[in-house]
Amino acid sequence: MEFLSQMWSLLGLLTILQNVLPTQLLTLLHSFWQSLQDSLTPYSYFDVPEFLGSAAVEPNALYRHVQLYLHRSLLLSSPSPPRLTLSLPRSVTGHVGAAAAPPSVSLSPNHSVPDAFNGHRAVWTHHADTLQDSLEERRSFSLRLPKRHAAAVLPAYLAHLAAAADNLERSSRARRLHTNAASPRGSASWSSVPFCHPSTFETLALDPDLKARLLADLTSFADGREFYRRTGRPWKRGYLLHGPPGSGKSSLIAAMANHLRYDVFDLELTRVTTNADLRALLIQTTNRSLIVIEDIDCSLHLTGDRGLASMRRHKRRRAPAAASDDSSDSDDARDDVLGTDSHRGKVTLSGLLNFTDGLWSCCGEERVIVFTTNHVDGIDPALLRPGRMDVHVRLGPCGAHAMRELVERYVGAVGDQEMLDAAEGCIRDGAEMTPAEVGEVLLRNRDEPETAVMELASELKARVNAADELQWEDSAAELSDESPTKKGRKGFAGWEGKVRILGRLRSLTKSESGRRGV
Repeated sequence: MEFLSQMWSLLGLLTILQNVLPTQLLTLLHSFWQSLQDSLTPYSYFDVPEFLGSAAVEPNALYRHVQLYLHRSLLLSSPSPPRLTLSLPRSVTGHVGAAAAPPSVSLSPNHSVPDAFNGHRAVWTHHADTLQDSLEERRSFSLRLPKRHAAAVLPAYLAHLAAAADNLERSSRARRLHTNAASPRGSASWSSVPFCHPSTFETLALDPDLKARLLADLTSFADGREFYRRTGRPWKRGYLLHGPPGSGKSSLIAAMANHLRYDVFDLELTRVTTNADLRALLIQTTNRSLIVIEDIDCSLHLTGDRGLASMRRHKRRRAPAAASDDSSDSDDARDDVLGTDSHRGKVTLSGLLNFTDGLWSCCGEERVIVFTTNHVDGIDPALLRPGRMDVHVRLGPCGAHAMRELVERYVGAVGDQEMLDAAEGCIRDGAEMTPAEVGEVLLRNRDEPETAVMELASELKARVNAADELQWEDSAAELSDESPTKKGRKGFAGWEGKVRILGRLRSLTKSESGRRGV
């Protein structure tokens, strides 16, 4: 009892001193006591506040990293977790059609969780202090490390923590699909919806070698922060996907975005009025984004603009001045219509080149720019060079391996292997169907695998016969061409060509007879 009374007396004395002594003196005494404790303790302490500065306005990125790291790496995997706080935002529950999301877990205030790194023990403590005369809280984490090894362990441990948090954030964050739209004031801006495309590299019917190369290139790009920093290159990558409609270009773009866990910015160039608006849209894109420009050959009339202008200038130089007055006037008027108006109201080739490979393209990191086209010959060569379109991917008709993949995915196992082999043989004989066409045939008969494969084989066989008939007609037309001009131009070589054509016709006749069983 005497001891307790002395303790109460001491506490009363401290309370009186706190009310009597000046605030500056109390602060000095508190700092002295903290310094004495720090000098005697075998540990070093590091505070990580939620906000930076006294105004508490700028968020601390390290606090977010610590929160993610503790949430996924320690709290849920610890055999005996400390006191945890569970929360579920209202926006998650109110989203129509969304899957039920698990509640988020965080470390409760004034509780600690241990961690180990390179044989050293670290302890994280969560602090939440309520401000005087306010309902606001100042949250922070404190890290405790052995004082003897703190200087050597801290940099490596923070790098490990940041890398782990970065991977966790990439795999867990909700992604968006953005498209550009003019605001009421006319300035360029983005609007977005949740990105929920189901396409992945596992569901794509691609050539195995092409799929492996693409996956390796994308993974190398995503993990290349140090490489791009060391070589002084902007951390971006350009892809050109070209092929006929229905060959899977859009599905491949979605699979790339899902593999990288990037946001998608679908840039519609016809809605962009000037090069300045194009730059403004680029600045608004975020890091870890995939910028898509589809049908680049149809979006803008950029192809051949420079060649057309040079041809017109060359024509004017050669033509006599008197005879070219009228034509020059008409050319000038046409140039004014095609050139001045387009430069005033549309994006130019120079603006697009600066967008993909100029100084403005370096205003962000970890960006992939994807162009698509049905006709690669319709794109200006300046856009095709490495640095703008680094990887060219041709997506053509469905191959034998891709056809079997689609059959297995759409209708499952097929008992009639002979019909499936016949369909594969038609593809090897030259029948061409895009993955979209093959998928549509299988989709119509997805409940009847045998019927689906039979209809697919029939369609492929019909296309083989159509290709043979077209080749026959071309060969016959070439053989029957008896123009005197062509005779004189070809000479003896023309007769050799006819002999070769006769040989081709004979081989086609034999192959057709073999197919019919003659």
